[in-house]
Amino acid sequence: MSRIGKKAVAVPNGVTVTLDGQTVTVNGPKGQLAWTVAEEIEVRQENGELTLSKKVEGQRAQAMWGLSRSLVANMVAGVTTGFEQTLELVGVGYRAAMKGQALSMQLGFSHDVEIPAPAGIAFAVPKQTEIKISGIDKQAVGEMAARIRRIRPPEPYKGKGVRYAGEQVRRKEGKKK
Repeated sequence: MSRIGKKAVAVPNGVTVTLDGQTVTVNGPKGQLAWTVAEEIEVRQENGELTLSKKVEGQRAQAMWGLSRSLVANMVAGVTTGFEQTLELVGVGYRAAMKGQALSMQLGFSHDVEIPAPAGIAFAVPKQTEIKISGIDKQAVGEMAARIRRIRPPEPYKGKGVRYAGEQVRRKEGKKK
């Protein structure tokens, strides 16, 4: 029995949920998201809540039940409050700046790294060593943060690189004489 799948998803005021077959569309103040639920899962809307249940028994249905509930809950949270991921730049000369809608970073390469903002994603640079990525789609925000981090991941000797805010980097001991 899925402990996550059993919970109902509360739909706050100002958010409309449309069910069209297996497609769930969520409209809110920040935008609109749609997702097609797996065939094994049934979605019902009643009393301002969304409940998900399994149509059939089986291992895949069990797995998709909790996953579907989490994704629908993330869609509702995304169109109401949105999601944000913060990255930190650690290293001498490492800095970020905005060039129009694109993010420009100096990460110790011979060139600046420029990343255009994809649709639905916004970049902000409150400090030169901090990047905020925000949007309504949790998966897209996380994927963009991972792509930026992958350009220069933190290295274990000095800890230089791009890391998530609050990430602990395991440090290695250097050479000994």
